[in-house]
Amino acid sequence: MDDKKFTTSYYVDRPTGNGKPTRKKGGFFSYFLVALIAAIIGGIITSYIAPTYLYGKLLPIPEVYNTGGKNAGQNINISPKEDITAVSAVAKKSVSSVVGITTVEVVRDFFWEREVEGVGSGVIVDSNGYILTNSHVVGDGQARKITVLFENGDKKTGKVLWADPTLDLAVVKVDGEGLPAAELGDSDKLQVGQLAVAIGNPLGLDFQRTVTSGVISGLNRTIKVDSSNIIEDLIQTDASINPGNSGGPLLNQMGEVIGINTAKIQTGEGLGFAIPINSVKPILEQVIKEGSFNTVMVGIQGVEIERYENALGVDLNVDEGVIILEIVPKSPAEKSGLKSGDIIVEIDNHKIKNMNQMKKVLYKYKKGEKAKLTIIRDGKEKIVEIVLDEMKK
Repeated sequence: MDDKKFTTSYYVDRPTGNGKPTRKKGGFFSYFLVALIAAIIGGIITSYIAPTYLYGKLLPIPEVYNTGGKNAGQNINISPKEDITAVSAVAKKSVSSVVGITTVEVVRDFFWEREVEGVGSGVIVDSNGYILTNSHVVGDGQARKITVLFENGDKKTGKVLWADPTLDLAVVKVDGEGLPAAELGDSDKLQVGQLAVAIGNPLGLDFQRTVTSGVISGLNRTIKVDSSNIIEDLIQTDASINPGNSGGPLLNQMGEVIGINTAKIQTGEGLGFAIPINSVKPILEQVIKEGSFNTVMVGIQGVEIERYENALGVDLNVDEGVIILEIVPKSPAEKSGLKSGDIIVEIDNHKIKNMNQMKKVLYKYKKGEKAKLTIIRDGKEKIVEIVLDEMKK
């Protein structure tokens, strides 16, 4: 039989009686209809049959269906509702622990005195009426009158048990039992980018227990409060903090207190700072247990290197540290053999830059505990062990 030539357009070669090709009726429409039906069937198979029957049985499972694949963690979507839910949960858990604090301080102007009212925030840290706030909120312990306002509308008179301007922290006590105490977190475990929620009374009591949220923007920040006080190791957050928020808590995503809000940079937006809660835990423990906090001492009078060099016009070839000017008689410093002119640069691996910083480091110690001081004497480094004692009142 002879081979025949076939066309590829609208014609199909069919033998006829006279040997001529005949035209196929409706050819284009037939192709189109077949293609459409095939596409529909293919879609059904791909969408419903393949994932449940073919893949994993007759064919390997594509990664798009394999939730345990190597790219599974990259396909996680976070809805904005999750953040809102977290902030709401933190507020619900902690808002009743936040209090308002009003004070009356006496200010002397030349030959007369006048009363000045102040407003701040605080957080209940023990159900028996112990409240943590900023030292400056209670006039560094010198406020004539302190009133604490609770979420349920109650008002109680407060008394300062301990306050320190160098840490800008204070503990206030009110009479009461079963108060809603906040849960304390671990500020040493913080990471930049974590959720941060601030609760307080910005701009006065008209906006009590305002909740703002943001993230942990930075750690170990240092700010200069005034000419004599520098606060270090602060938590930086972009959660809105305004006057009146001072003393209120900064909370993590679990509703735990991780810091006490203390300051805002007035020249910038989104720059708030909080004191890490771990720095005050040893103090709280002793105040709650004994009713006061007894600071330990080394027993020296000293000044930072830079100020000493500027005052005397000398160069001691030491970058940072505290130079001892005087030794207190019968003090731990005298008993350990420290001398005037020694430069203290470290206490148990904590670098010492000035007297305020030394004081803050010593808050970690109790009476009778030992500490190793790294000093510079006659240009040489030396380690001196000292047994700390309570500061005499």
